[in-house]
Amino acid sequence: MLKKEDLKIVFMGTPEFAVASLDALVSNGYNVVGVVTQPDKPVGRHGSVLQAPPVKTYAIEHDIPVMQPERLKDDGFVATLEALGANLFVVVAFRMLPEMVWSMPKYGTFNVHAALLPQYRGAAPINWAIINGEKETGVTTFFLDKDIDTGRVIMQKKYAIGDEENVESVYNALMKLGAEICVETVNEIIISNGKPESMPQSEMEANIPTLHHAPKLFKENCRISWQWQAKYVHDFIRGLSPVPGAWTVLVTPDNKETVLKIYDSRLAADADIDMPSGTMLRQGKRLLVVAAQGQAIEILSLQLAGKKRMDAVNFLNGMKNVEDCTLA
Repeated sequence: MLKKEDLKIVFMGTPEFAVASLDALVSNGYNVVGVVTQPDKPVGRHGSVLQAPPVKTYAIEHDIPVMQPERLKDDGFVATLEALGANLFVVVAFRMLPEMVWSMPKYGTFNVHAALLPQYRGAAPINWAIINGEKETGVTTFFLDKDIDTGRVIMQKKYAIGDEENVESVYNALMKLGAEICVETVNEIIISNGKPESMPQSEMEANIPTLHHAPKLFKENCRISWQWQAKYVHDFIRGLSPVPGAWTVLVTPDNKETVLKIYDSRLAADADIDMPSGTMLRQGKRLLVVAAQGQAIEILSLQLAGKKRMDAVNFLNGMKNVEDCTLA
């Protein structure tokens, strides 16, 4: 019978989201024999300072050996990994692993994914769930296989998305849920003697009319189109707030263009619905932006390029001719 002390775990992850799961394993007395994370990242104006990933910082504080390979197929890294003798790999918010790595441990490699698979496979599941106006998301543990986010599902935990929640609040909630499901999955592996029940995602897909994906976010796909439905514009804004931030272009009467990020918004039910998309107007101390279908979006907080983030009132105080500007 498999026992807790029989497990030797290698944890793979990089951001703060992953730290919660690593801490849950360590705090619950699991034997984490090593951590694999991304190389330190250059920061600062000239990139002269190297910043350690949050997972590395945590591992060092808890005397856990750290590996930071540039290439996951590197012979030296693979040899070091094998030498640890781990029989379970746990992956949270890391990168795609080659088969020679994920197939290494006796009890397999499982991933904690911030969505209810098979929905929202990909790099940005939290963002896209909110952008698409989902009322529910969650976390999933699944065994890795040859394709991205397609392995057999072990466990899931659901989370109800509030109507006005943004990425930050959902991220924090799923980070906590992810830590819980990580420990529960390891416990299930122990109870099942290394063979927990799992379900092929192909069987789950049969009951899903439309599969949504969660592609990586770039500057290009974070730009707002004011031709969209107003509700989608609002969800798009909160789905990218505060990071990386939805953006648009402010065009002044003299055709000067400035990038404008929008962080908080709400649907404005009492706005003039006959104005063209992208038109800006002042209504008292509120900034309204007309979207598709004639409905308007009220902008609550925003940031002009080169300026600090501000609320709509401060923006309006500095933009006396706002009615003559447009968003494109």
